[in-house]
Amino acid sequence: MPPRPTTPTDAPTLAVHRFPDGADAGERAAYAAWVAGAMERGVYLGFLAEHGGRVVAGAGLTLLEWGPTRGDPQPWRGRIVNVWTDPDFRRRGLARELVTCCMEVARERGVTHLSLGTTEAGRALYEALGFRTSGTEMVRRE
Repeated sequence: MPPRPTTPTDAPTLAVHRFPDGADAGERAAYAAWVAGAMERGVYLGFLAEHGGRVVAGAGLTLLEWGPTRGDPQPWRGRIVNVWTDPDFRRRGLARELVTCCMEVARERGVTHLSLGTTEAGRALYEALGFRTSGTEMVRRE
């Protein structure tokens, strides 16, 4: 079955993909509310793979209004998020297919700069899709 676009009714599922560990379950309601609204505003575009009527994998693209930068007049940046595959369905190319869908929808919108966070397990996939490690970012949190 080909991937399908997410809808706001998928928000609780996306929240579980975002916070899969039970220890983070308390974060899910706020994320579900945000992602449903983000889909309605057109700044979250996601895709799900289903098997037997249940979601077995997902990936999303968050569009960030960044503003033009030196050398890039496009005001939007994209962040690949919520890449998740049911353990029983891993190593079948689902994550690759869904991330590729996100990359294509970004390209269709003229977004030229994509980023994502990864684990060691996902690094080879993302490198094969053209992502490279960037050592220039700094972060501050309060």
